Amino acid sequence: MRKDTAFCFDLDGTVTRLEVLPVIAAELGLAEEIGLLTQMTIRGQIPFEMSFRLRCRLLAEIEVDTVARIVEQVPLEESIANFIREHRDQCYVVTGNLDVWVSRLAASLGCRVFSSTAETRTNGRLGALTHVLRKSSAVRELRGQYDRVVCVGEGFNDLPMFEEADLGVAYGGVHAPAREVIDNSAYVIGEGNALCRLLNTL
Repeated sequence: MRKDTAFCFDLDGTVTRLEVLPVIAAELGLAEEIGLLTQMTIRGQIPFEMSFRLRCRLLAEIEVDTVARIVEQVPLEESIANFIREHRDQCYVVTGNLDVWVSRLAASLGCRVFSSTAETRTNGRLGALTHVLRKSSAVRELRGQYDRVVCVGEGFNDLPMFEEADLGVAYGGVHAPAREVIDNSAYVIGEGNALCRLLNTL
């Protein structure tokens, strides 16, 4: 594995074995509403930023700490998580999810995380969204530090990251990758251990 390469991983359905927002929704009784928005976003039927703002609005009255505790329990794909931990100086998680929700889960990986950001109100609930991440911007930033950027993901919202990367790997461990992601990938992999074996050769 070349030391001049950065590896960018989508979080939901790639590093995690479940989509994060539907897990939150199921715990809070909002599964139908958020599940519909999530699936429409994965398929590219609604722009990520619009969908994400709507999903955040649905969760705005839930205490941030409650959401963070739920997210912390989302199971990881351990083969991928261990790859990140072992190569944390070259690995990055790139997620549209909010920093205040995913920070505990992300800390268990030990790498830098690019995410959307939000304020927390004095009552502990979600405040204003201060930044909605465009995944392509993370790749552009890393280009200044590495000669090559490899991206791993599956959803339509990962497409800007793939279009900006030098090499893409469509990962179908949780659900089938979007056709647009496959079209912008050099490899399509359906299992975590196989993915890590491939990454170790790049």
